[in-house]
Amino acid sequence: MNYFVYILASRPRGVLYIGFSDELVGRTYTHRNELIEGFTKKYHVHRLVYFEIFEDRDAALKREKQLKKWNRAWKIGLIEKHNPTWKDLYDEINQ
Repeated sequence: MNYFVYILASRPRGVLYIGFSDELVGRTYTHRNELIEGFTKKYHVHRLVYFEIFEDRDAALKREKQLKKWNRAWKIGLIEKHNPTWKDLYDEINQ
């Protein structure tokens, strides 16, 4: 089983959300369609802009906590290193 740490954005350099899931497609779908009350629904954070894949659940959770502690500039730098145009990656993972 794979585990995912992901970053969603409301728009390029907009509001960011970092999450963890063992089912990235379904979890991203939930965020995109605002099916759960909370931060991503309130701030319309729907664009999947970055993710990492882990085989170990604990390693993924550790990475999620690490990224959440990073300052905003570091998070933006990480996204732009791998996804400089802030392309929504949902279609790529939903194949």
